[in-house]
Amino acid sequence: MHLLQAGVDISVIALWLGHESPATTHHYVEADLTTKERALARLHEPDVKIQRYHAPDSLIDFLKTL
Repeated sequence: MHLLQAGVDISVIALWLGHESPATTHHYVEADLTTKERALARLHEPDVKIQRYHAPDSLIDFLKTL
């Protein structure tokens, strides 16, 4: 956990621990709340307003025939 918090790449940690793949080491990332909190703190709201997609009538008509 300390290596992850220090910014060491997960693939390097997997090699040091002798894990077969970084997927095995990924369990440590899931358990580390501090890393999750830091990642969430770095997020920003998008500048663009998110718009809902409206399908054209031709697509809706096609889907109704399925």
